[in-house]
Amino acid sequence: MEEEATMNEGYSKVFVSLDGTEQQDFVLARAIKVAANNGAKLYIGHVIDSTALESAGSYPVDLINGLEEAFRNSITEQVEEAQANPDIAGVEIIVRAGRIRETLKDEMLDVIKPDLVMCGARGLSSIKYALLGSISTFLLRSTECDILVVK
Repeated sequence: MEEEATMNEGYSKVFVSLDGTEQQDFVLARAIKVAANNGAKLYIGHVIDSTALESAGSYPVDLINGLEEAFRNSITEQVEEAQANPDIAGVEIIVRAGRIRETLKDEMLDVIKPDLVMCGARGLSSIKYALLGSISTFLLRSTECDILVVK
């Protein structure tokens, strides 16, 4: 009975994980629709993968800032659309640099505690996928809430 009541309430916090690939526009558009349909707050998360930078020793802060700015610029139009939508309770963009999985979980999901996480089905190259595994698979195994993988 309680589960049915929860299902009827919809989602109040929708978190979308974007990876900077071409597919992210489609994933973000879908997240905006889901947030609007639920009257939810939309959290847009992006992790700048620092593993390649770490292996080089250290990395300049300017590089991280430039990557963050490029990401924010890539979603400007869609963010403005979401912010203008009266059915969306709010929009927050969170960008962090670090190891993707740990940063996503520790600094975003564990802090926000969303009731729905959305991500794209692919993003990593086949080589990275073989070495690192899938972020969507990681999310399925490590989060307590619903996951929507957008294809």
